[in-house]
Amino acid sequence: MPKPYASTRLNSVEGFQVVEEKHKDLCPEVVEACSLVDLKIQVPQDLYIAYQRCSWIIVNETGAKPLEVMQEMVRDFLVKHGC
Repeated sequence: MPKPYASTRLNSVEGFQVVEEKHKDLCPEVVEACSLVDLKIQVPQDLYIAYQRCSWIIVNETGAKPLEVMQEMVRDFLVKHGC
């Protein structure tokens, strides 16, 4: 039996619209998760530990979801570098 949500991650706006139309009866969080892509970065272990600690603190102090914290960090990085 197929899963009730899309298990593929799409990296285009057009792809997201297809998922949104196909799964319009699902909750918005599931539809949004279908549009996410993985971002893999290579960092030394000390930076990885610092990132994990920092994001955990932000999640616990603000009540934000871990995914929201990740997206905010990436946006801040892109804005800082003018991308």
